[in-house]
Amino acid sequence: MSRAFVREPDADDGRDDEPLPPDSPHPYYLTPGGLIGLQKRLEALEGDRMAIPAGEADPGEVQRRKRLTRELRLLERKRARAIVIDPTAHPRGKVAFGHVVTVEGDDGKILRFHIVGEDEAVPAEGLISWLSPLAQALLGAGPQDRVIWRRPAGDVGLTILSISGT
Repeated sequence: MSRAFVREPDADDGRDDEPLPPDSPHPYYLTPGGLIGLQKRLEALEGDRMAIPAGEADPGEVQRRKRLTRELRLLERKRARAIVIDPTAHPRGKVAFGHVVTVEGDDGKILRFHIVGEDEAVPAEGLISWLSPLAQALLGAGPQDRVIWRRPAGDVGLTILSISGT
């Protein structure tokens, strides 16, 4: 077969037409800080992508540009879906999205959690997704309420000590 009839890849401009993973079926809630973080990630990725010369011949750089382009597409789609929730807009006295909650466990330990969006969650830092079992146990409860955090390792009783809007 003649090579004249074989489609060669076009000069690679770093485009990535690969389909993105599906969105979460849940609303894409973000705290105001989460939106700022998303904007910063978008700007950083765009800067990294622009630093790679268009038409770069190095296969590693071409792949890097494609990866960055794909990440940008995904984050831009998330930004378009974002619903920013101002925690100070919630009625006082009940745990809601964006609130910081201080609790006391049955063992006497004092713990502090900030209820945030799915992509903002960093459990080791006390940032928990609003969809997590812990957040679901806390949402709607008030000061001095006792809630049960249902975990695979066993249920834990928590008493809400305080709720703050940031």
